[in-house]
Amino acid sequence: MIKPLKNFLPLAISAVIASAATAQDLVLEEVVVTAQKRVERLQDVPISVNAVSGAKMEEAGITNLEGMTAYVPNLTMNQTGIGTIIAIRGISSGINQGFEQSVGQYVDGVYYGRAQLARAPFMDLERVEVLRGPQSILFGKNSIGGAISMVTAKPTEEFEGQVTALYEPSHGEKDLRVVLSGPLTDTLSGRLSLMGRDMDGYYENTTLDRDESGDKEQVIRGQLKWDASEDLTVNLKLETGSFDTKGRNLEPINATELPGGTPYAAILSVLIGGQYALDTEQDFKRQSNGDYSNNNTENATLTIDYALGEHTLTAISGYNAYDYEEDCDCDFTGATIFTADSREDFKQFSQEIRIASPGGETVDYIGGLFYQSSEMTFDDAIRIPSNSLLPIALAGPSSPPSLQAIAPLLANTSSQRDFTQDSELWAAFAQVTWNISDDWRLTAGGRYTTEDKDATRRQYHVAGGMEQPTGTPLPPNYYNILYGLFKIEPYQPIADNRSEGKFTPLITLQWDITDDIMLYATYTEGFKSGGFDVRSNAHPDPAVVNATRGAEDLVGVFEYEEEQAKSFEIGSKMTLADGAAELNIAAFRTQITDMQTSQFDGVLGFNVTNAGEATTQGVELDGRWLVATGLTLSGSIGYLDFVYDEFPNSQCYFGQTSNSATNPGLCDLKGESREFAPEFQGTVSADYSQPMGDNLEWRITGDVNFSDAYYTSPTLDPNLKQDAYAKLNLRLAVGSQDGMWDVALVGKNLTDESIATFGNQLPVSTTLTGGTGTAYYSFYERPRSIALQGTMRF
Repeated sequence: MIKPLKNFLPLAISAVIASAATAQDLVLEEVVVTAQKRVERLQDVPISVNAVSGAKMEEAGITNLEGMTAYVPNLTMNQTGIGTIIAIRGISSGINQGFEQSVGQYVDGVYYGRAQLARAPFMDLERVEVLRGPQSILFGKNSIGGAISMVTAKPTEEFEGQVTALYEPSHGEKDLRVVLSGPLTDTLSGRLSLMGRDMDGYYENTTLDRDESGDKEQVIRGQLKWDASEDLTVNLKLETGSFDTKGRNLEPINATELPGGTPYAAILSVLIGGQYALDTEQDFKRQSNGDYSNNNTENATLTIDYALGEHTLTAISGYNAYDYEEDCDCDFTGATIFTADSREDFKQFSQEIRIASPGGETVDYIGGLFYQSSEMTFDDAIRIPSNSLLPIALAGPSSPPSLQAIAPLLANTSSQRDFTQDSELWAAFAQVTWNISDDWRLTAGGRYTTEDKDATRRQYHVAGGMEQPTGTPLPPNYYNILYGLFKIEPYQPIADNRSEGKFTPLITLQWDITDDIMLYATYTEGFKSGGFDVRSNAHPDPAVVNATRGAEDLVGVFEYEEEQAKSFEIGSKMTLADGAAELNIAAFRTQITDMQTSQFDGVLGFNVTNAGEATTQGVELDGRWLVATGLTLSGSIGYLDFVYDEFPNSQCYFGQTSNSATNPGLCDLKGESREFAPEFQGTVSADYSQPMGDNLEWRITGDVNFSDAYYTSPTLDPNLKQDAYAKLNLRLAVGSQDGMWDVALVGKNLTDESIATFGNQLPVSTTLTGGTGTAYYSFYERPRSIALQGTMRF
């Protein structure tokens, strides 16, 4: 089914050209973006950009960034057990709270660089622009893979309002949104946006007899727009929100063992004194003793636009803060083994000042200064409950007598970690366009960034409510011996600071071949700053030996270096059939060096390394066609070829024989692709509407989202590979012709595809089987759902 869909868009565009003579009176509505900090037609911007309107997101029931990825090729977002991964063209950051994000998020021009904020719900947006490739000048802050720019709807000069409600019975989803906007005085207007959303979930937790994950989201946003004079406009936005979940959308799958090995399920069965089954196939059921994630956000943005003669001076002040508390039953089974909890508190202030020339001159330019400071505190803990099966397993008859004697000490203990980081960043940027002639334009830009970071981290064990000494892994430091089995080493606080500066250039050449066809070529460089590893479970100095795992000296990571990219892109934007159709195409090649990766240590921890080098290249194609009045076809497709040029120190997947020439315990992935990098990915859409009688209109919108196969685990484990799929979404609506109301049925994933978004080994599964068996877990997207949606506008 996938291959015919890959060919659909080029054939459709060919049909557009062939039918140009019959489309003389049809013209597509223009799409306007601010990808270059100016209001421009999408067809004039020399960047690979996808713009998704707020109306499309409402109709498709897109409530967050994860839901939008189906409509933007080469964009993926995946939740994991302890983090969130966003990727563009295969470029992403791993699982670590210390990482800057490879894909920068911006809301009304303010940088939202923390991965946790990617889970925040969408509400009352004008549009979302996805810019692919390094955005190193006008966005700048670490956006080495691309940028996601979200633009909220602004106060209006005329009074308007909207109420939208949605109900989906199968998974208990209820969504209510209210918007009021209009003038308050002759010069002051306001907008109030409210959202409340609840969902029981689509997983059955058979341990707790409840549906998961139970989502609860709330957002309140208020905006004021003051037209102080003809030259001065001030916009203030204040927002507070929360997004909480109970449970997780994952389940254990594919338990396996080596020849003659011990099945993980058999170990659990012995420990609980009864049969314990791990699923061999996906069934939207899980066993867990309870998980939750409670998140609170607040932000304020003040935007000032001042007409300085023919120039525009813009100042954006942003405050962004969030905190969360999570508890993870991270053995991902109903057995009582261990839990992991974490808390993070983050605050950020930023100030951008830029000036832009009026545009349309021989030389157009934009430039400015940027400042950002942030503070983060993070702590987490691995906790072994008093009734945990882990001490029982370690005291089993196959364990050495010395371990049998001390294993019971693990009960009612924890290993805890504290981390802090302060950051301060300054940047200056400029971009200049020389309009050489009516047909040729040359753009050059540069940004210089300097950033300072200070961080501290410590690891410690707690037993009986008291912190235990560090010291060597010898008696009486039994906790160091026991936690060393899980590659966890306690140590006194370590602290460090780092400063780095980087210049990133851009050069673009544009050629208007005709009034309707533009060709461009771009070279740019990007970087993602280095930092400090939050989640490493051991001291970075091999001379500090407070715990070992057998004969293995545990060595962790604290500081890691910056990641760099060099990117080439050529593309064309074409308006066809006298404005009835558009076709955009981009081909790219990006080389990445000193890749920052977060590698699972096979037990409980992750270590950050600058792993090696990679090349990602491909082609992106998107188009629209207004076939006839009321009928629009659109589609987009991305081809991606991601290859590791160097990656000698990847973790091997279970049962894999090491092929590393430098470390027999690791695997070399040179020449391989990476996770979340399908070769083809895209969507095909049709929108058709017709009047019914004098006052009514019916409308049907259909989308087919498709993807080639891809790996869901960073180890490229074949047990965790998602097959190719195509899923159908359909919306059937009836409403008034003046658009004041409509009622719709919204169907998602009507083909009921099982789509895995992330997978890995079950923590401690290999440890409890003595390395002879393991099991896996995987996150899955929502299955088929059909909701009733109603909208009233006034």
